[in-house]
Amino acid sequence: MAATRLLSSRPSLQSPKLSRPTRPIDFLPRSSGLKFSKKIVSHGIRCDITSFEFDKPRNWTDPLHVIGNSSPSSHSSSSVPMAAAAARDPPARGVKKVCLFYCAETKALAERVAAESDAIELRGINWRTFDDGFPNLFIPNAQGIRGQHVAFLASFSSPGVIFEQLSVVYALPKLFISSFTLVLPFFPTGTSERMEDEGDVATAFTLARILSNIPISRGGPTSLVTFDIHALQERFYFGDNILPCFESGIPLLKNRLQELPDSDNIAIAFPDDGAWKRFHKQLHHFPMIVCAKVREGDKRIVRIKEGDPAGRHVVIVDDLVQSGGTLVECQRVLAAHGATKISAYVTHGIFPNKSWKRFEHDNGGNPENGLTYFWITDSCPKTVKAVKNKPPFEVLSLAGSIAGALQI
Repeated sequence: MAATRLLSSRPSLQSPKLSRPTRPIDFLPRSSGLKFSKKIVSHGIRCDITSFEFDKPRNWTDPLHVIGNSSPSSHSSSSVPMAAAAARDPPARGVKKVCLFYCAETKALAERVAAESDAIELRGINWRTFDDGFPNLFIPNAQGIRGQHVAFLASFSSPGVIFEQLSVVYALPKLFISSFTLVLPFFPTGTSERMEDEGDVATAFTLARILSNIPISRGGPTSLVTFDIHALQERFYFGDNILPCFESGIPLLKNRLQELPDSDNIAIAFPDDGAWKRFHKQLHHFPMIVCAKVREGDKRIVRIKEGDPAGRHVVIVDDLVQSGGTLVECQRVLAAHGATKISAYVTHGIFPNKSWKRFEHDNGGNPENGLTYFWITDSCPKTVKAVKNKPPFEVLSLAGSIAGALQI
């Protein structure tokens, strides 16, 4: 195409002598088709641009935003030019492209996270072992993530799987990536956060120290995304080489409660003062009931400290459940004081030794014997698999929250 004749005249920088003619627009690509004439005028340059023509479209995509081959197994394809890959999939303005790795346990959750945003690309890892049982790990197409924002979705469900995942977590930041985010939905040692007797080991502090020593990437310290950590003071266990981002699953519960037919008749119950301190500000618009454990002889009994459950659909809220004994006792005392329905929510359904089996489903009219709903999130993948399609359990997915956190 031809454009209107343009005239550009600019004096050159003052110098005592010009040893050779200056080429004023050498920065332009020669293949651009730009036609011009030039002449030197004393100590200045006059450039007459007569027209500019582009016979072929030019691609000015920034190669730093390249996303590599999406196939986890095709690491041999790293010879594809990175700029060409970027041209095929240019990033949207203001959206951070993220390569999301995952372990075997979190595969289903990772797929849900990727479905939340086109900016998230799943990447696999070859989780293999040597004959002696120690990890033999491989990150396919490692060169393809250079300059990219990278995240890893972890599940530290048992000590046996922590080491292999830490090996990957320590390796990824060293692959010349732009930033690294570790998503650990459940911080498993959170309940062991303090010493009550000389000799106790606060393993929450130990794990925090391990994560605080993840190598720094090009973008700086690692970001750690975790949900409803058991004790808020555990944020001070982490060192300066990691940036903890504490999220909550409570917004998922609030959205679900709004969908219930009796949403205007719901009260929130906390099994102890600790749960109230943690969650009451997020649930302040609901009537509240606070329970407490009191000693009667050798027994600890749950009693209502404040609030009235009579005639209400009461939802017991806590950060996690293990054996479920406290929840069962809380359910019974609420039913005895007139609650018409009782449900429960915990962010982390741990349920060791299949303790989820003790929670029965109330089809209506028997709140002392069963729960109408028991909501958990998918922070503990093994539990999600175990309780699938088993009332009263219902899973609220953290996928949307994780996808949002990866854009921070």
